[in-house]
Amino acid sequence: MSDSKNNAAISHEVDVALVGAGIMSATLGAMLRELEPGWSQILFERLDAPAEESSSPWNNAGTGHSALCELNYTPEVNGKIEIAKAIGVNEKFQVSRQFWAHQMDRNVLGDPREWINPVPHVSFGRGEEQVEYLKKRYEALVGHPLFPNMEYTDDRAKFDEMLPLMADGRSASDKVAISWTKAGTDINYGALAKQFLASAKENGTEIRYGHEVTNLTRDGQKWKINVKNRHTGETSVIRANFVFVGAGGMALPLLQKSGIPEIRGWGGFPVSGQWLRCTNPDIIEQHAAKVYGKASIGAPPMSVPHLDTRVIDGEKGLLFGPYAGWTPKFLKQGTWFDLFKSIRPTNLMSYVGVGLQEFGLTKYLITEVIKDQKARMESLREYMPNAKDEDWELVTAGQRVQAIQPVVGPRFSTLAFGTSLINSSDGSIAGILGASPGASIAPAAMLELLERCFGQKMIEWGDKVKEMVPSYGIKLATDKKLFEEIWGYTQKTLQLED
Repeated sequence: MSDSKNNAAISHEVDVALVGAGIMSATLGAMLRELEPGWSQILFERLDAPAEESSSPWNNAGTGHSALCELNYTPEVNGKIEIAKAIGVNEKFQVSRQFWAHQMDRNVLGDPREWINPVPHVSFGRGEEQVEYLKKRYEALVGHPLFPNMEYTDDRAKFDEMLPLMADGRSASDKVAISWTKAGTDINYGALAKQFLASAKENGTEIRYGHEVTNLTRDGQKWKINVKNRHTGETSVIRANFVFVGAGGMALPLLQKSGIPEIRGWGGFPVSGQWLRCTNPDIIEQHAAKVYGKASIGAPPMSVPHLDTRVIDGEKGLLFGPYAGWTPKFLKQGTWFDLFKSIRPTNLMSYVGVGLQEFGLTKYLITEVIKDQKARMESLREYMPNAKDEDWELVTAGQRVQAIQPVVGPRFSTLAFGTSLINSSDGSIAGILGASPGASIAPAAMLELLERCFGQKMIEWGDKVKEMVPSYGIKLATDKKLFEEIWGYTQKTLQLED
């Protein structure tokens, strides 16, 4: 880092600087505006519009991840279905629902139909082994307070009635089963982020699109942020009391530039995605569910196959995938050097460790990368036997960076599935790494950030936090009455009732 960058004149002073105009920064900004309305905020986004990367609706599945149908949250271990992870994810999604409902009550968010819609969540099993697993999973979850009104069937007539697209053309000897709930949702996180940011701008947050953060350096207890206008080339330096890096895949390299020791050893492995998107309106209208199946051996959680109803800009859609691919880019609109620039002496062994251990993932990615359209359609036909090539188009989904977490011992590292929060010991900077459940649990992730980075203020903020999230500090999984009260409130406020 050059002295000129260190000594550049400060052009702006703020309390809070947010990097990235996706759902994470939008959520944290909304929380801090309510908790500390007197704090100044500024947001930088390298693109010319908000929510164009991971939060963009066609760059993710739009699932309200609550473990209602996602089988990777309920692994079978020694013949027993483990549900702890599913309960944890569901608890976090209930936090999201509460925070969104509260923001609607305060008129921060507008029409919920722009970003959240009721869509049944369905788990799908095919073949003796998967059907047996699915039944055991259902039995482990049915009756649990956080999984109300779950149903199961391995009756072929019921399957045909509920999922006609998946039944049409399927052999009578093909053993199938489904479990489902009507409590699921489809979410347009891009539209949600845009509503948050529109309110932020109205309430004084300065938003600079087309501005890329190029460096982060300590300045006593504050941070200097080097920013470049991508259109004019003009550079500036802003000083902030607190920095949040919600920049998707670029969070890793920016946190590395900050020099905080907490990022040492962390790495990132980029995984790109593609969808098959239906172009036939008649086909789209015949399906109304998010149907999740079993992942291939070695596949990361973000690559679990699913046949999904989407609601985007008021239009119903249908997609299948994702098909994983690989590029060294950390963002869909990143550069071919992103991965290589992120490799440092401090995390080299983390990359080596994952490379030696994750043979299943490597094999899976190679298999996916060499798939042609014929092979992709064959994968779709496992779900929809009569799918026709002419009814589907291939679209590029978002870029994800699978976080690599350093560990002590001979393994050196492990893949950190899920969403990881990294923060400095003094709480002056933080960032988010990882992928699914990601956007679905943004409010819970940001509450954890507040606890870690502003712990000394949490008592002062206590009443306001409880207004934002009435269940804060309480496990809904063990308080059925409170869950039912909150569920009723959020169903009504988010207009999800029948």
